[in-house]
Amino acid sequence: MTTDETVYYATLSHPDWPLVLAATERGFCFLGSLGKDVSELQTWVQKTIPRAELKQSEEKLSPFAVQFTEYFEGTRTTFDFPLDMRGTPFQQSVWQALLDIPYGQVRTYSDIAEHLQKPKAVRAVGSAIGKNPVMIVVPCHRVIQKSGAISGYRGSLEMKRQLLKLEEAPITG
Repeated sequence: MTTDETVYYATLSHPDWPLVLAATERGFCFLGSLGKDVSELQTWVQKTIPRAELKQSEEKLSPFAVQFTEYFEGTRTTFDFPLDMRGTPFQQSVWQALLDIPYGQVRTYSDIAEHLQKPKAVRAVGSAIGKNPVMIVVPCHRVIQKSGAISGYRGSLEMKRQLLKLEEAPITG
């Protein structure tokens, strides 16, 4: 099988946030879940970029790792590296809306649906959020239930809770 492109990966060596990072030549494309290994990335690549070759490269991921470390240490609130996000047009629109949620603030799934002028698409919004390959960068952790409780997060509810605590976001659950 010939490969069309390469997905480079490395594990962030932050003591509290050991996460798999991945990027193509076009930009950052995947962030793994807390406590998961490279197999999570392998599954995503097989579904999303099936003809890609996976190659470990601390060097290629170093610029991304620096920004994640700054975020986890509280000295960065946004990311400024290029993204290579693969998804449907609807998913892309949802992910773009998530980028408008400021650091330390939260929105509800209904807020996102209304922002997209599709107020009845709350479930579809939730599904698109769940497929966000670059959580944290595209801040799906900032989306909560109307009640203020947290729910649904690819990285685990505990990871979502930790991220919202890091950002000192208002949550009830």
